Amino acid sequence: MYCYQCGCQLTEHDYCPHCGADVAVYKKIIHISNYFYNEGLDKAGVRDLSGAIVSLRQSVRFNKDNIEARNLLGLVYYEMGEVVAALSEWVISKNIAPEKNLADDYINMIQRNQTRLETINQTIKKYNQALTYCNQGSLDLAVIQLKKVLSLNPHFIRAHQLLALLYINNAEWGKAQKELFKCRAIDVNNTTTLRYLKEVESQILPEEAAQAGRRTAPDVIKYQSGNETIIQPAGAKNPGIDAPSLPTNLINIGIGLLVGAAIVGFLVLPARVQAVRQASANELKVVSEQSDAKTATIQEREQQIEQMTSQQEELQQQLEQYQSSEGSISASDALFEAASSYLEDPEDIVSISEAFSSIDYTAVENNASDQFKTLYESLYTRIRPQMMAQYYDTGYTAYQDQDYVSAIDNLEKAVQYGDAEEDGSDYANALYYLADSYYLQYREADNSQKSKFVTNITKAQQGYTAVSTEFPDLRIANTADTRLEEIRNLNIDVVPEQADTAQSGEETETGETETGSAGTGTASSGAGSSTETDGNTASDSTAEEAGTGISSGEEQ
Repeated sequence: MYCYQCGCQLTEHDYCPHCGADVAVYKKIIHISNYFYNEGLDKAGVRDLSGAIVSLRQSVRFNKDNIEARNLLGLVYYEMGEVVAALSEWVISKNIAPEKNLADDYINMIQRNQTRLETINQTIKKYNQALTYCNQGSLDLAVIQLKKVLSLNPHFIRAHQLLALLYINNAEWGKAQKELFKCRAIDVNNTTTLRYLKEVESQILPEEAAQAGRRTAPDVIKYQSGNETIIQPAGAKNPGIDAPSLPTNLINIGIGLLVGAAIVGFLVLPARVQAVRQASANELKVVSEQSDAKTATIQEREQQIEQMTSQQEELQQQLEQYQSSEGSISASDALFEAASSYLEDPEDIVSISEAFSSIDYTAVENNASDQFKTLYESLYTRIRPQMMAQYYDTGYTAYQDQDYVSAIDNLEKAVQYGDAEEDGSDYANALYYLADSYYLQYREADNSQKSKFVTNITKAQQGYTAVSTEFPDLRIANTADTRLEEIRNLNIDVVPEQADTAQSGEETETGETETGSAGTGTASSGAGSSTETDGNTASDSTAEEAGTGISSGEEQ
């Protein structure tokens, strides 16, 4: 025993040898707790489980840290079929003493066996369903549910007692007595079981008492025949003296046959008829019970289906709300990051562009708030020209370095954020160099790799055609026509599926560009501002000459 204050081991004295604390009362409490524990252990050993529970509860009441008493209390609950109560005691025990505790093994024994755990859950559900049936007055369904419970957990005392109570209500005393005997075999001194059993035994008729004595021997007649003594029952005939005549024998035989027929008619035949009726009634009862069981199972399955359907709808709604809120939050974070970068340094276009380009505005437009849309359009109007120029310069530099992957990535964004009316030749140059990057990526690829870039031809054709059609007055339009002629002379067989995919992708990209341009145009016109040419962006004539020169160099 250790001191409750300092943890030092105590001696026979009533004070702690280390800290001097008075431990007299503490020792008495610990001794009382141990006494009740030993008493509960003795009762559990003779299967007095109810008495063991009372003693063990007193033990942990006096000393809540009595791990042995708590673990034993959990085992007693488990033996009585109260698995939830047992797990509660073991969990408390484990929290008090996490190390070297048998409760950990008991908990793992149940949790690792998923089949056993599922059986426990089903037992609790079916028992609660049986209680519901009892409250509703459906006693037959309650009996069926309790039989299922006991088939899963034969030691569940409360289920045995409730089933016996239902049998008592139906005056089925024999069945009730059988269930109560099972309860008594598990817990010999359960007061509820003993009270029910006393009631049942008082209703069962005692068996007929056995006859007190044996039947006395009939009177006999003794007489002497020569040297022999003849002993025979009184009234017996002497065969040699009183032998009946033949007519008398025939009459006796006839009377015997009539008596036999009467016995068959009045005793045997009704008994047989009654036996057949009883057998038919038993079969009908079995069929009725099976039908009730199937009906109860069907009702239970229908309720489960309704609950699962309702849960599925709720989860689907939660999933949709979560997905919607997650997209809106992500877009809001990106927009706030872009706005913060703009406020810190309006000239830091690289950081602003990286944050702004990560916003998928079309995905969150329907769920976005008015404040989000207003901030997005305002910021977009302010930084769109710089973003277009930044991506154009980066893409054009990569184009000159023949890094067509990076050129395509940046020039696509330049076209996305560009506006044909406001940016004019810069937009045309971006569109041309994007198409040219697609074309040159295909043309400079190895013969074994050209099949990977065959869709670039379709994208390049669409880009060149857009430059030639929308900007016919610019010199770069002539270069675009030249590129279109080169592509036609290549005689490339584009796989129809790839061409359709490329066409669909280009239409989607073009649609996004037009939407962005229209939105930009609206914002620009609404703000009444004009776009200034960035110092890093080439002028119309310079861009056109550079484009022509590069094209000519590639053609050589």
